[in-house]
Amino acid sequence: MWKKILCLFALICMLAAPAQARAGEKPKITIYTSMYEDVIEAMSNVLKKKFPAYDIEFFYGGTGTLQAKIAAERDAKKLGCDMLMLADPSYALELKKDGILHAYLSKEAKNLALEYDTEGYWYPVRICNMVLAYNPRKYKKAALPQSFQEFAQSATLKSACSMPNPLTAGTALVSVSALKDKYGYAYFDQLAANKIMVESGSVALTKLETGECKEIMILEESVLKKREEEKSPLEVIYPKDGCIIISSPIMTVKDSLSAHGNTKICEELTDWFLSEEGQRYIVKGWMHSVLQKEPAIPFDSMPTRQIIEKAIPVNWEHCLQERADLRKNFEERVKKSR
Repeated sequence: MWKKILCLFALICMLAAPAQARAGEKPKITIYTSMYEDVIEAMSNVLKKKFPAYDIEFFYGGTGTLQAKIAAERDAKKLGCDMLMLADPSYALELKKDGILHAYLSKEAKNLALEYDTEGYWYPVRICNMVLAYNPRKYKKAALPQSFQEFAQSATLKSACSMPNPLTAGTALVSVSALKDKYGYAYFDQLAANKIMVESGSVALTKLETGECKEIMILEESVLKKREEEKSPLEVIYPKDGCIIISSPIMTVKDSLSAHGNTKICEELTDWFLSEEGQRYIVKGWMHSVLQKEPAIPFDSMPTRQIIEKAIPVNWEHCLQERADLRKNFEERVKKSR
């Protein structure tokens, strides 16, 4: 009798185990992320050495693209990932409310400089800064706007300025949310009056290099990457009214909805990404550390605490609740004016 019970128990355990474990393969973790692909490659190489017992893969996409992918997967009651490292913290609030995430109280939380979910559903893992940029070989800095407010209002930038698209980019959506809260929807109208171009960061940087654009709104990391890797002359302008800090989160999908059901491994990875060692690799990717004692600062940047002190605040609840309105207003007021 007991032999039959034990056999039945063993069968149940086998059926409950992830497919990879049954096949004798390494436990697998899939991470959806919006980080640069070359940063992902560097991270992948590090993780292979740091966690050789696991098969860890990244799936890259813009935040908007990944959100659409996840929405479709949610309808099927199974996500294609185990972890998320996307740009928009308000999306973490949505996933938490919808019961998608796994809670884990990381031992590294006490070292964080930024807000995190006290129940352990999400943590900031990297800081992206929305800034302004220009080409000193084409234009003089003193003749250009030094703040986000002037950037939208200055007639000198008409048809010669650019910004990322909040309809597809999470960091751009966060930025227009913060700017709307500070300056109202009139800010969108000012951008439209200036005939701002809405395009990818790579296109905008090229136009900055050629002189077609005098000044652009862009992520700091995009400029720093170009400066270090290509010795580009492009320079960052840290806006006088404050940078917009996007504290991009790391999240784990709960077992019942995740691709591989390995939340314990995800907890290990979360601790590593939030550790000083993990954060050093974030900084190497031209993003700022989320730690109180930052292990380093990105190439050619400035101390993170100085950026935080003057940052334009972001209301994450507003960003979540007003997401549809923000996109609609931007589409109607800015994009259709082109």
